Amino acid sequence: MKTLVDLPESQLKALTQIGEKRKLSRAAVIREAIETYLGTQPKAKKDDAFGLWGDRKIDGLEYQRKLRSEW
Repeated sequence: MKTLVDLPESQLKALTQIGEKRKLSRAAVIREAIETYLGTQPKAKKDDAFGLWGDRKIDGLEYQRKLRSEW
């Protein structure tokens, strides 16, 4: 997929130089940089929501019944 991104001239120049040194296209250097950056980001875990209901004053099942009673 193609994406349009505006970069300052200094970054384009640096990316071109890196590509020339490594014999890669500028696009390949950008893809590698993005992949490296994404690898440093925390991944969502399926238990991230665990405990979100903990400070509620009403029981979860009770709350569900109350909502459904409106139907």
